[in-house]
Amino acid sequence: MLNEIVAGKWLRAAAVIGLFPANSVGDDDLEIYTDATRNGIRATLHMLRQQQRRPDGQPNLSLADFIAPRETGHADHIGMFAVTAGLGIESKLEEFARNHDDYNSILLKALADRLAEAMAERMHERVRREFWGYAAAEQLAGEDLVAEKYQGIRPAPGYPACPDHTEKLTLWQVLNVEENTGMKLTDSLAMHPAASVSGWYLAHPDARYFGVGRINRDQVQDYAQRKGMEIRRMEGWLSPLLGYDPDTL
Repeated sequence: MLNEIVAGKWLRAAAVIGLFPANSVGDDDLEIYTDATRNGIRATLHMLRQQQRRPDGQPNLSLADFIAPRETGHADHIGMFAVTAGLGIESKLEEFARNHDDYNSILLKALADRLAEAMAERMHERVRREFWGYAAAEQLAGEDLVAEKYQGIRPAPGYPACPDHTEKLTLWQVLNVEENTGMKLTDSLAMHPAASVSGWYLAHPDARYFGVGRINRDQVQDYAQRKGMEIRRMEGWLSPLLGYDPDTL
């Protein structure tokens, strides 16, 4: 695991990344192991799968599809990361607010957001070429990096491929994010500072971004059971995705 902190005049940037032995289990879960022996489980990630009808030849995807199943015997891995560029900007934003300086407040927030995204992209590049090294020979021009012509993806909890924000809790626990970076989670599981990015590194050559889309109650029930969560609470977290009205059941 690696953590870095960079200090600037008005803000600090921080990052923590970790690479762990992992395999998929069942259809949509990922086991993260304590070490290379794979005898102990550090944590389990839970994924959702597309349920809408797909064109012939196009599968209903889950992020678990991009990690080798345990029964194959293939020693696969997963990466995790959390980066921020917004540490310490609150006092400056408060100063702008006192002076009714909306323009510079917006500029500072935008700068922090862009720096966080740039740091996330840079750390992903270092993971591919250096830390994990599965694409050590990668040589891409700037426009190719912008076009994401590299191998692997960095999906984030709360976004279309993994729309459940509660998976951030596992990420925070495994990477000890708050201690290593100063980033926190709010009661609604938003990241603080707001100029922050977190997620997973998947290295499979066919890994790609997608949206889970609408899901039905059968998957929600299964998902809640896998996570050990009461179904009504799970429906609350997944409410934008539900393909049914839970109040009519």
